[in-house]
Amino acid sequence: MSSIPEDLYPSEEDFLYEEEVLRNPNSFKLWWRYLIARSGSPFKKRSIIYERAVKALPGSYKLWHAYLRERLEIVRNLPISHQQYQALNNTFERALATMHKMPRIWIMYLQVLTQQKLVTKTRHTFDRALCALPVTQHDRIWEYYLVFVSQKGIPIETSLRVYRRYLKYDPSHIEDFIEFLINSERWQETAERLSGVLNDGQFYSIKGKTKHRLWLELCDILTQHATEISGLNVDAIIRGGIRKFTDEVGRLWTSLADYYIRRNLLEKARDIFEEGMTTVITVRDFSVIFDAYSQFEESMLSIKMEGSNDSEDEVNEELEEEEELDDRLDIEKLTERIGSFWFKDENDVDLRLARLEYLMDRRPELANSVLLRQNPHNVEQWHRRVKLFEGNPTKQILTYTEAVRTVDPMKAVGKPHSLWVAFAKLYESHNDVSNARVIFDKAVQVGYKAVDHLASVWCEWAEMELRHKNFKGALELMRRATAEPSAEVKRRVAVDGNEPVQMKVHKSLRLWTFYVDLEESLGTLDTTRAVYERILDLRIATPQIIINYAMLLEDNKYFEDAFKVYERGVKIFKYPHVKDIWVTYLSKFVKRYGKSKLERARELFEHAVEMAPAESVKQLYLQYAKLEEDFGLAKRAMRVYDQATKAVPANEKLGMYEIYISRAAEIFGVPKTREIYEQAIESGLPDKDVKTMCVKYAELEQSLGEIDRGRALYKHASQFADPRSDPDFWENWNNFEVKHGNVDTFREMLRVKRSVSASYSQTHFILPEYLMQKDQLQTLEEAKDVLKKAGVGDDEMEALERRLLPLSGGGELAVKESGGRKRVGFVSAGTQQKDGGEDETGNREEIELPEDESDDDDEDNPTVEIAQKEIPSAVFGGLARKRDELEKDAEENKDSDEQLGALERIKRMRRAKE
Repeated sequence: MSSIPEDLYPSEEDFLYEEEVLRNPNSFKLWWRYLIARSGSPFKKRSIIYERAVKALPGSYKLWHAYLRERLEIVRNLPISHQQYQALNNTFERALATMHKMPRIWIMYLQVLTQQKLVTKTRHTFDRALCALPVTQHDRIWEYYLVFVSQKGIPIETSLRVYRRYLKYDPSHIEDFIEFLINSERWQETAERLSGVLNDGQFYSIKGKTKHRLWLELCDILTQHATEISGLNVDAIIRGGIRKFTDEVGRLWTSLADYYIRRNLLEKARDIFEEGMTTVITVRDFSVIFDAYSQFEESMLSIKMEGSNDSEDEVNEELEEEEELDDRLDIEKLTERIGSFWFKDENDVDLRLARLEYLMDRRPELANSVLLRQNPHNVEQWHRRVKLFEGNPTKQILTYTEAVRTVDPMKAVGKPHSLWVAFAKLYESHNDVSNARVIFDKAVQVGYKAVDHLASVWCEWAEMELRHKNFKGALELMRRATAEPSAEVKRRVAVDGNEPVQMKVHKSLRLWTFYVDLEESLGTLDTTRAVYERILDLRIATPQIIINYAMLLEDNKYFEDAFKVYERGVKIFKYPHVKDIWVTYLSKFVKRYGKSKLERARELFEHAVEMAPAESVKQLYLQYAKLEEDFGLAKRAMRVYDQATKAVPANEKLGMYEIYISRAAEIFGVPKTREIYEQAIESGLPDKDVKTMCVKYAELEQSLGEIDRGRALYKHASQFADPRSDPDFWENWNNFEVKHGNVDTFREMLRVKRSVSASYSQTHFILPEYLMQKDQLQTLEEAKDVLKKAGVGDDEMEALERRLLPLSGGGELAVKESGGRKRVGFVSAGTQQKDGGEDETGNREEIELPEDESDDDDEDNPTVEIAQKEIPSAVFGGLARKRDELEKDAEENKDSDEQLGALERIKRMRRAKE
């Protein structure tokens, strides 16, 4: 027996603890205090204390746990082959003798064994732990057990058995087992387990996978590993998924076909592709299947073509050998040669190539079939299907037959009658009119949703008869179509309660319009009138039919009957539909009778304008006034125009007043228009129209020489013209004052402009940038251009400029700009700078008049000319004529008494100084 090293013996400091544990060895506190006190001692010395403690207290979990943790720290950095691991395992075994109900001890031991790669011992220890612990704590052990069996190097069979045992404990973790099987490439059991999961109606995925996703995983496994899986009805499984999951139909069909391809059942795969293309209802699924099908055919064709090249070389070599050896009596050789005939030839490249071309040619037809499966009542898709078979009448007839049988007119999308019409035209295009009539006869018996559909069929049938010169047949068809059902038929339909369109078609306006056109072309006047009267009796007439009926009677010289038809029309219809009837009626009546029945025409016009709304009355008033001008009295015409200006809406009043003025000027002369202008200005027109009317009135007065009246009109209109948004008006007034005014009137115009601008200062307009930047003030050079256009010479303009230069020192009419130009019409706002650089304050309220240059001029020219402003003639009434006559006599005696403009007065002053 080896001696114990001295350093492991208790020291003097340990005597106190030793005495306590010897006195009371079963006290856990004394042993724990002893271990804490010696926490800095070497492990060997502490291990002796631990051994003594667990020997005295074998059931203490805290002592065993602390001891085992320290031993784990010792071996942490050691290789698994070190002998310390064996000592650690022994310690765990000794601890489990009493701690076998403690899962934490078992987990620590199992982790150590897993780290040591001791497969058998670890598996046995896991089994012991599961046997020792209660079931409620097994989940803590299984977590580490599954990690252990999932490691590399563990036999697959062992792992499978452990997983199967675990699924008995907790079946909800079957997805973990399926993932393990997939990683282990156990495809047979994977497919079986997935099938079981999908068949379990109560299954709930703990990983959040849906049944749809599990179906797709199963389909992928079944198709990609078709040769390794047996015992499952793959066809039924995938077809079940196709019925259940409609959003992945194309992928499932291709998966099923892929399964048969991997099983080398190529013809069966082709049948699956065909079945899939003829059953899917979405274009996306069809595209998936068609692309996979075409790729399959191309790959098979390429394989066959590669194999055919090799087989041809072998066959050629065999034929050469057979030619050398005459073995016609050799049975085996004969059998081989018979097997090489064309009907047993495996080289079917041409057949596969034709099959691929046929598939590509069928793509439009197959795609159209998909759309028709989505909605078999889609008329447009049926027409497109027929176009696919263009050049093949048999297929087109079969398609039309299928279409008219399939499409329900009540559910149809589009016009179902167009199928019947196109069907009949197909026969007609091939000169089979009898069969076309049969088709039309069946078409008119179909219960359409709308009456117009049935009417269209009747019209198409009649047009076909017309194209084949069967005029009587066309008329007979129209009579048959427009015939009213008998009372017996109406009573029978009323009992059924579901009225078909055939009971309403006799009131179809389309049918009657076509019928009356036929009668006008092919029938007599009496039959045509009978048709028109029938239309009126049925109350289905339109304004155009009324006009057509009247025109027909007028062409046949039945004028009074035509006017009676117009009368019936205006009684039947209201505005706005009756407007065309009134206009046509009145124009025809006036054209027919003219002056002979003037009173009757007036009554008609009065009735027409009385019934018409304001929006439609203008044209009637113009016709009425034209009647009075041509055949009546001018005063009555003026009265009609006056009534029209009050009856039309506000937006048309200006135009009506312009017509009124132009006609009055032409009939009564220009002075007569003054009353109309004044009436228009005071009639409540919009501000914009009042301004326009004032400007035109001012131009009239200007042309008549009434300058003051024109100026008064400009002043009145100025309140409606904002200088910022309506510069044209102020430019016109400016030109007017330059031509006809003087300094005072020009200043008055500027004052009015400032006041109007101030009144509009609170109103904000959004103006274009070029208007905001445009300088509205007139420069001196621009004024000179105006004078030059008026015929003033350069010398006179220079003299005028010198006369205006003194006014630039702060006056209102001219201010010197930075560029040396003078601005005429500028009003100083305050301080202005002279040429010398000094500032001069301008008084806005001060009115500066041009001063004479010297007193001598006053002596030489003692007479002062004062501009006179005429009082408007409206003030004096009849006295104005006498005043005009006196003024005319005075003008003949004294030319100097003429009213002078500003330009003429300046010229005379200049001549007087010279």
